[in-house]
Amino acid sequence: MPANRNFEKWLATFRESINEYGYYTDFAKVYENAARLKVEINILNSLVGAKNIEQDFENLLAKYPECLKAIPIILAVRAEEIFCRDTNYRFDKKIQSVEQYKYFMRQTGLFDLLQNRIVSNLYDYVTGIEVGLDSNGRKNRGGHQMENLVEKFLIEAGVTYHKEIYLSEVEKMFGLDLSAISAEGTSTKRFDFVVESAKKIFGIETNFYASGGSKLNETARSYKMIAEEAKNIGGFKFVWITDGGGWQKAKKNLKETFLVLDTLYNIQDLEDGIFRELFNE
Repeated sequence: MPANRNFEKWLATFRESINEYGYYTDFAKVYENAARLKVEINILNSLVGAKNIEQDFENLLAKYPECLKAIPIILAVRAEEIFCRDTNYRFDKKIQSVEQYKYFMRQTGLFDLLQNRIVSNLYDYVTGIEVGLDSNGRKNRGGHQMENLVEKFLIEAGVTYHKEIYLSEVEKMFGLDLSAISAEGTSTKRFDFVVESAKKIFGIETNFYASGGSKLNETARSYKMIAEEAKNIGGFKFVWITDGGGWQKAKKNLKETFLVLDTLYNIQDLEDGIFRELFNE
């Protein structure tokens, strides 16, 4: 990487997205979650269109009390108990009276949902709920996408690396004193990757920001501080790999870190082979 790097040219190579096709919905997980309660859901499905739904529900509970387990997910809740006002309803086992469960079904609108055929098939309905709940996992999947991408380049570089290692563990493993960047040992910071080379140990942080926000400025300032402190640690080098269109709105703080951290890279740098150059220096 040239010493006279141009920040604006470097920033212009940032990607808007690294989302893979499985980012939006993990259907394998959706199907797996829905299938866990398939029997119980199908038992409750017999209530769809029931004319005397409260009596039919009471009969179901008498014969198949395990169908209670499927009730929370119909409300898009992944839990075995639900609190409503002063009552804690349990669904992993039948501990409330039948009248209490009927009251719950009535008040939450579930009897109406089933009796009036607002849904015709509960299993399909729950599958849809699982799709909605799975969308909450996109943030985590987004973070892992960047880690997975970086790991692919580490593998291609043929280096020895460790994933998700705390500073204290790095110190023990390699006999380093990282107190300068660990607030005298009080920080619980963890590196996404730690790479071993013949001459140095590299602590690597990765992230991707598709959108802006205060988090980006905080990250840039934090990593600038680590970069400055790490310069005085023998045998250790701090590396930050980031990308994403969100930096266009937070480029001032990113530039400040760019000017003091010569091992600040983006995806284009990885594709240009920076790891082979970095770990062989």
